[in-house]
Formats: sequence, structure tokens, C-alpha cells
Amino acid sequence: MIRMMKTLRTLVGPTLASAFALASLLSPFAARAIELPREHRVPGGVATIPLGASAEPPSVHFNDQPVLVVKDGAQWTAVLGIGLAATPGSATLQVRHSSAAGDSAALRFEIAPFRYAEQRLKVAPGKVDLSKADLARYERERVHLAAVAATFSTTPPATLRLLQPTPGVRSSSFGLRRIFNGQSRNPHSGMDIAAATGTPVLAAAAGRVIDTGDYFFNGNTVWIDHGTGLLTMYCHLSAIDVKPGDAVAAGDRIGAVGATGRVTGAHLHWSVSLNRAMVDPALFLTPVSEGAAK
Repeated sequence: MIRMMKTLRTLVGPTLASAFALASLLSPFAARAIELPREHRVPGGVATIPLGASAEPPSVHFNDQPVLVVKDGAQWTAVLGIGLAATPGSATLQVRHSSAAGDSAALRFEIAPFRYAEQRLKVAPGKVDLSKADLARYERERVHLAAVAATFSTTPPATLRLLQPTPGVRSSSFGLRRIFNGQSRNPHSGMDIAAATGTPVLAAAAGRVIDTGDYFFNGNTVWIDHGTGLLTMYCHLSAIDVKPGDAVAAGDRIGAVGATGRVTGAHLHWSVSLNRAMVDPALFLTPVSEGAAK
């Protein structure tokens, strides 16, 4: 680098030489591939689908929902969340490379079958069936939370690698389907992290708080928008330290672990939503932190 600087100064002068040297240092970073989540093309997983190179990012939709598109080195890549209810088999992305009429294509990919664990439990009926008042509350909250989950801001995420929000043993319960007294319930749509009440809960990545509240099932909850359809949700908190509209950096404290809502003990339920599909949070964590957490 020193020899190159001396040669550049001789040829073009000190000012231009400094500019060329700076460009040579920055250019590898400008072309560096973004660190994508680990791919798992199954219901509840993530697909990373190359879209090729173009001056502008393509517009991509899946099941009529906009899909996150990132610059991955020299090409664009769709980062798609696959819902737990998705049917294995062939699926289609709708890709438009420009606003010109007819400049769109169907890009096919395969969703592999995957069997998550099941747990059959016998409990008192009152622990399963909701009262009329509780059911009415749940229905009101469901409409509101569906609107929150539909948030799609235009600024892309700063990163697609997330921090584990609180220390503790990570549960492998994502996708677990519980069957109470023979009645099947929706599969578990997040990661449970065992931690004591009051343990700080941190933002998994930079973003904007879009909702906080006390909900029947989730208890004290925080939602963060990280950009273009990537959201995270933190549930059962004993305290909430942020409010809607707050900007947070990765690692900022947003609350504390608790046992609020419909739970049997203190823990953090953490969910990741991508294009309105709840996906396995472990796919967004680095293998190093995953190993350290076990």
C-alpha cells in the first residue's frame, strides 16, 4: 500500500492519490456479500433465492406479500419466510425487474416436507377452553396484532444476523405442536429462552418499535420493525422499557424477562416474522452464539 501511494502521488498528485487509495480500500466492502440467514426451505424456514444482477432491486412477491430483497455481492437475493402452514412441494415467486409492463416472471422453488415434534397433554378443561370474556378479548387483540404483523417499511435491515435477546438456554420448541385433551393447537411460532424474571431483554437488531402492549396470551409484548418485512416480537415481559416510535440499536435494552400472559413460568418467547410468516429464529443467529447457548 505504501509503494502504491508513492507511485500514485508521482502520477496524479497527492489529492487524487489519496482518493484512489481510499477507493481501493472501500471497494472490497462495497462488493462484500451480506451475511444471510441460514437457509432451510421447509415450512417455518427461510429460502434465499438468487435473482441475478440489475441496476435496481427487483420487486418480489410471494402469496401476494412483498418479499425482502437484499444486495448480495453483485446480485440481488430474495430472502423469503415460509409460513408453518405452507404446503410442501412446488411454490412460485413473482419477480418484476422493472416497472415496464410485462417485465415479470414466475420463479419456481421447492418447499421440502419437515416434521416438527408433537406433545400430547391431558389437562383440566379450564386450562384449555377460554371463557367468553377471555375469548372476546383474544379476538379483539388478534385483529390488532394482525395489523402490526403486516408492517412493511421501505428501509432494508442493517443486518440479517440477529442477537440472542437474552442469555439462557434456547429451546428447540419452534414448530412444536401441542395436543391438549385430543385437541390440536397451532404450532409454537417462536423460540423460548429460559431466564429468570428481571433478566434484561435486548433488541435483536437495529429498528423501530412499532407496538407495545399487554395481551392475553403473550402478556407484556414489544414488536420491532427492522425493515422491509423483517420484524421481531418479545413476549411475557415483566417490564417494557420502550414505546412505539422509539428507534433502537442492536443490543439496546427494551424490557425484562417475566411470566406475564398465559404461561406457567418465567421465560422469553421470541419470534421472528419475515413477509408475515413466523420463521425459526435460530436461522438468524450465528452458529457461534448458538453453540455457546447450548
